Amino acid sequence: MNTEHDWITTPVTADILRGFLDVEPTAHGLLPHRLPARARRQIPDNQLAVAEAQPSGVRLAFRTRATTIELDTLPTKRVYRGFPAPADGVYDLLVDGRLAAQATVAGGNVGTIIDMVTQSAEVREGPAGTARFTGLPARDKDVEIWLPHTEITELIALRTNAPVEPAPDIGRRVWLHHGSSISHGSNAAHPTAVWSALAAAQGGVELVNLGFGGSALLDPFTARAMRDTPADLISLKIGINIVNTDAMRLRAFTPAVHGFLDTIRDGHPTTPLLVVSPILCPVQEDTPGPLAPDFDGGTLRFKATGERAAGRLTLNVIRDELARIVEQRAADDTNLHYLDGRDLYGEKDFAELPLPDEVHPDPAGHRRIGENFAWLAFGDGGPFAVKTG
Repeated sequence: MNTEHDWITTPVTADILRGFLDVEPTAHGLLPHRLPARARRQIPDNQLAVAEAQPSGVRLAFRTRATTIELDTLPTKRVYRGFPAPADGVYDLLVDGRLAAQATVAGGNVGTIIDMVTQSAEVREGPAGTARFTGLPARDKDVEIWLPHTEITELIALRTNAPVEPAPDIGRRVWLHHGSSISHGSNAAHPTAVWSALAAAQGGVELVNLGFGGSALLDPFTARAMRDTPADLISLKIGINIVNTDAMRLRAFTPAVHGFLDTIRDGHPTTPLLVVSPILCPVQEDTPGPLAPDFDGGTLRFKATGERAAGRLTLNVIRDELARIVEQRAADDTNLHYLDGRDLYGEKDFAELPLPDEVHPDPAGHRRIGENFAWLAFGDGGPFAVKTG
């Protein structure tokens, strides 16, 4: 075993990354992306451009005997003008699948959001920093470092006091998931505590998380990215962003869902595909969007502002339509399934674990959703259960 003074620097390359769709060389190092370059060229707003570059579910994965690991990164953090800066994003280090250590990186770039609607921001550049992990077991082990789900993270250098090699492929199934800010990880305490990461761990699968805060809007370029991404299991959590942006009426929503599913099926004709409707969100169950920020009381909360009218979408309208679409298509597609999001988080869950900002669950809510999804999707009889015989 080398000492900490005998550092070995391992290039950060795609070979030791998981959960990404693309990597971009930068002036500092390597930037993981969750959408490919072709899709990124078609992104129409800053919100999705930022969200896809925040590495929710992206992790380094390697095998080593190292007892000390350092990862140099340049984070880009987001703050809202007039509000305190959030805590630094957390790096989770797992040893043989179990959380063993955590670290943060101070400094970095800071993007101050000056308009909540357009997500326009002013960026102040800052220094890179180091996530440092010590006291790890002195044996061969599989190590994962999950990157902060709330910070754009440029990877600069990986240093260890023992050699590193890419983690072996142990044949786990790949789960490709697309959803909104809750899937992305809003209000989750750390990256492996996002509900989708929790469900993946319980289901024993490799997660590719295409949860994009505010941006699950049935974009065709996202469907094409999913079509072209290898996967053994696919899920789509559709609806909340369609409502809270007031992006569509029912007439446009129905063919958009069909088109999204058609595109995915072009690349994955028989892969188990689970369509998940929104979890309970009382402010938008029967009230259309757009959703507006509410700063009363000094904390950010949200409220629905739309008026009910024929064709306008609410969460209940969307749930009914998604259930109808899946039932119709499942007659010819036996690998297509539907899950009502209220089975993941419904009225009883809301009474016990209310949504602190009226839209997003707290860390305990993420645990509840992850546990319920693992049971309903990966459990016996679920659409993602391992088939035997």
